[in-house]
Amino acid sequence: MIKVITFDLDDTLWDVRPALVKAEAAQNAWLDTHYPDARNQHHPEELARVRRQVLDERPDLAHHISAFRQQVLSRLLLASGVPPDEAENAAQQAFQAFINKRNDVDLFPQSVPVLTALSATYSLGALTNGNADVNKTPLGGFFDFALKAEDVGAAKPETALFDHAMRTAGVGPAEMLHVGDSHDHDVTGAYRAGVRSVWFSKEGGRSDLADFVIGCLTELPGVLRKLDDRR
Repeated sequence: MIKVITFDLDDTLWDVRPALVKAEAAQNAWLDTHYPDARNQHHPEELARVRRQVLDERPDLAHHISAFRQQVLSRLLLASGVPPDEAENAAQQAFQAFINKRNDVDLFPQSVPVLTALSATYSLGALTNGNADVNKTPLGGFFDFALKAEDVGAAKPETALFDHAMRTAGVGPAEMLHVGDSHDHDVTGAYRAGVRSVWFSKEGGRSDLADFVIGCLTELPGVLRKLDDRR
């Protein structure tokens, strides 16, 4: 019997692209105002090089994307002549400008009505590889818990997020269902953790791992009824 439903966030409950565009613009506007040289001297190729360098030196940051972004910003500031302590502080402030807009999300129209219906019966959780904070979005009130890859140091499809969610909710694999748009991350990760999954794919598709494939979130209540019928 399903007791807990977990959701991916980006491109499952909202379109991530507008949020990222707004977040990058806010970060860059802050840098343009306070440290224009840090922006003007570094083109996309240089930014890509710094990102590779940071990951080569700090592979542990691969699943800590907020810390990774701040480290990259700090190095760009250092390269433009900002002193180390000032660069670290400025990177934090630029990141804050980014993350404030990262949570300014454009919800899919089906998200609120579907979560409203499901939250009346099930405990809901959020599991994301990204750094959006669902509690700072209009959907926060629907969720009983929210976990990020950077909280546990491992991203989907590794099982750490799913395992942590089950411990948090006090349930076993048979009592949890995960919903997400990424077959590689959400479906594969849930399968490895022994958890049922629903692949949200607007383009449709077939899966040997997902229990169900849906093209719209409004199909979820029907999925739960089918699971009840199977039981």
